[in-house]
Amino acid sequence: MRLVKAAIILVAILVLNFFLIHAAPGDPAAVMAGEAGAADEIFIEQLRERFGLDKPLLTQLGLYLGGVLQFDLGFSYRQQMPVADLIFQRLPATLLLTLSAFVMSLLLGTLLGVIASARVGKWSDTVISVLALLFYATPLYWAALMAVLVFSVELNWLPGFGYETVGANYTGFARALDIGQHLILPATTLGLFFMAVYMRMTRASMLEVSRLDFVKTARAKGLPNSVIQRRHIFRNAMLPVVTLAGLQAGQLVGGAVLTETVFAWPGIGRLMFEALAQRDYNLLLGIFFISAAMVLLFNLITDILYRVVDPRIRVS
Repeated sequence: MRLVKAAIILVAILVLNFFLIHAAPGDPAAVMAGEAGAADEIFIEQLRERFGLDKPLLTQLGLYLGGVLQFDLGFSYRQQMPVADLIFQRLPATLLLTLSAFVMSLLLGTLLGVIASARVGKWSDTVISVLALLFYATPLYWAALMAVLVFSVELNWLPGFGYETVGANYTGFARALDIGQHLILPATTLGLFFMAVYMRMTRASMLEVSRLDFVKTARAKGLPNSVIQRRHIFRNAMLPVVTLAGLQAGQLVGGAVLTETVFAWPGIGRLMFEALAQRDYNLLLGIFFISAAMVLLFNLITDILYRVVDPRIRVS
């Protein structure tokens, strides 16, 4: 039943995105004609006819949905390549960046939230809360630019741009290490905001659970505080955090647009920015389709994880 609902939602998103993109100002044929150095009206009409832009909007929608059902995301006007090939060339870089940022933010945010809740009212709680508020309020693009200026330009500790060193031709472990060095700044920048969110959520959830009756009963029985924190408070407090993480896991792809643009990271976020500037409708729709599918997939995974966190919840 969940899969059926997810499929219906995905089709609705496809239709909505199709009309929104085509309602935006700009003509792909005019953009392509301008790049070709020809603004002749006949040439523009030929381009529209070649790529099916002269057909009625509903006809274009029907053709596009029919192609998606056959796993064909269309053809990129600007890149002169199938959209699926373009996306799957860039998708591994985006998944590497977003999953690294997600794991880092979730682990560090949860750890700091646990520490802050265990030391509520003390100086360590105050420091962690202030840092979380600072990371939450800092604009992502500003943090990315400052990271490049400080750690790449001034200190020269880490590479500031790209996926790997151009022309180095590393292989094996050396190439993995080189990619890892390029990954540190963008992944950390993208993860700071979400780390602050998880920290605040974990702290608030653990403080709320610690006031419940079953925790007071455990303390009255004389159980050690470490056991109470681990088995009674932490596990019950994680359900809201898992919910939030599942919702925000898909949003990391959207946040990666700014991060990938600033750090010149060759992922689908940067590809989306390029497609928007070039009015490449099919490429934009393909990226939106993959992004929406990833969000729905993460939501389904979150539903399954509920049972791991709380066995009382039954997942059909």
